[in-house]
Amino acid sequence: MMAKASGMDLRDFGTTFKAYRAEVLEDVHLYGELHRFIPALASFYGARVVEVPIQNPPRGGGVSHYGLSRTFRVLFDIVTIRFLLKYATRPMHFFGAIGLAGSTTGSLILGFCLLEKLFMRVDIIQEHGPLMLAGAMMFSTGLIGELVMRTYFESQDRRIYAVRDILTQQPRAEQPH
Repeated sequence: MMAKASGMDLRDFGTTFKAYRAEVLEDVHLYGELHRFIPALASFYGARVVEVPIQNPPRGGGVSHYGLSRTFRVLFDIVTIRFLLKYATRPMHFFGAIGLAGSTTGSLILGFCLLEKLFMRVDIIQEHGPLMLAGAMMFSTGLIGELVMRTYFESQDRRIYAVRDILTQQPRAEQPH
């Protein structure tokens, strides 16, 4: 799902073993748990991404803390990354389609309820209750919140994550033969 949503043909998004050029990561801003999608975000900013397979050793001890709540957070991150990569620069293409579908559906439901009220004398509020569009509105609000949050932190040139140390490998000195 992560590969499909991000458009990246990578086998392993979960491992944290990754290497990047510093200039590539200058434009990549991480929020929440989007660290899984650094390759997709780097690619969005024009970087070339290549996967080098590694061997993950078996767990030495303890148990996994990957539970159902974390699964939902990953699913929300997949939706977020898909939205950011596809619609961040043109959100109306996403919200416009939802708005048009919602308006059309709402108009049809309103017409049906009006006919029911006029000809069958049904109490619309008691019979039908809320029209169930609140879920789509809340979901859309979450995506708008993601954009607003990104805009705020980037306009303030603030980072969510702090880097304590940057480790680099020093080039080896030429050894005589």
